[in-house]
Amino acid sequence: MGEALKSVEKVPEERYQASQTTWDKIAESQEFKDLMATKRTFIVPAFIFFVVYYFALPVLVGYAPQFMSTKVIGVNLAYLFALSQFFVAWLIAGLYVRAANNFDRLAKDIVEKAVDAKAISSQGGK
Repeated sequence: MGEALKSVEKVPEERYQASQTTWDKIAESQEFKDLMATKRTFIVPAFIFFVVYYFALPVLVGYAPQFMSTKVIGVNLAYLFALSQFFVAWLIAGLYVRAANNFDRLAKDIVEKAVDAKAISSQGGK
């Protein structure tokens, strides 16, 4: 089995190489700004929600102990809340994976436009 794995050649990943001025042009493009805005519209609210949800447990346990000690199906609400944090983390991760597919598609489009522009400029604008 180990021999079979050694014999498999790893194909190098093709990476876009560009000068600093090209990267600056990409960063100033409207498509790139749209990509960053799209990322922010997901990441910032998800981050804020998770931080508030995460810190709600110790705050509620400290300031509302009677409420958090309420029994639900024979278990304290605080324990259920703590367990729910795992599910919320997985939910946010799953939503991010779904959103990241869109981010990757947008980034690929930006790189393809840059490659096309580089190809056109290297041909002398033909």
